Amino acid sequence: MTDQIQFGPAGIGGFKETEEFLERYSKMGIRCAEIPFTYKIWLDNEQSKKVGEWAKKFNIILSIHAPYYINLTSENPKIIQESMQRILDTCERASYLQAKYVVFHAAYYGKQDKKKVFQIVKKRILEMQKVIQKNKWQVQLAPETTGKESQFGSLDELLKLVKETKCFLCLDFAHMEARVQKNNLKEIFEKIKKAKLSRLHCHFSGIEYGEKGERKHIITPEKKLLELLKYFKKYKIEANLINESPDPISDTLKGIKIWKKLS
Repeated sequence: MTDQIQFGPAGIGGFKETEEFLERYSKMGIRCAEIPFTYKIWLDNEQSKKVGEWAKKFNIILSIHAPYYINLTSENPKIIQESMQRILDTCERASYLQAKYVVFHAAYYGKQDKKKVFQIVKKRILEMQKVIQKNKWQVQLAPETTGKESQFGSLDELLKLVKETKCFLCLDFAHMEARVQKNNLKEIFEKIKKAKLSRLHCHFSGIEYGEKGERKHIITPEKKLLELLKYFKKYKIEANLINESPDPISDTLKGIKIWKKLS
């Protein structure tokens, strides 16, 4: 039962500290971690290969969050081109890291119709998948559920994208709550069950939000984490859970402790 959920933080330190971080994580019982390329791609291929070797040595599953500067539906063709390149450069690093999932925020609606935005994102995903297949990178694109109504990335949109492109997805439970202004875990897990997803890649943390959605991540309330993990146990869904709070290591350990009690 304890292997059903793997917990880990967003962050592995800088390259020089990575081996030390991963060893420390392993000793804490942490089994996954997400590398944040959120502001830039800060590992080259050679460094990525080394980090991948360290992760394997310490039994840590890696994933990557691609840079924030991505909009696959921009009206500016240059921004689209640069966005796709950032995702593909991240995929290349992921292949050397032996990291399976590349997480990213896909797009903004702008003034465009939501159905049209979906079709554009779908087209870009399929184009990038061709490049991934051509290069034989063993990675999966994982667009993330987003926390603002202005962003493409509702749960329904991403489940449809998964069905039509065979990409993966990243479920951010804090974002989903902020997007719809309520905690609707039962509805979320019923949709996951209907989509027949037995393994997930997820983000979790506390969240502060307002009328327009997400404002910022906060420390994960123990009550909310317990509620979330009860749903994972009830629905028997396996997952990597990456914590993105301001104190991701402490909140990861909080999750491990709660899960052991539930198990």
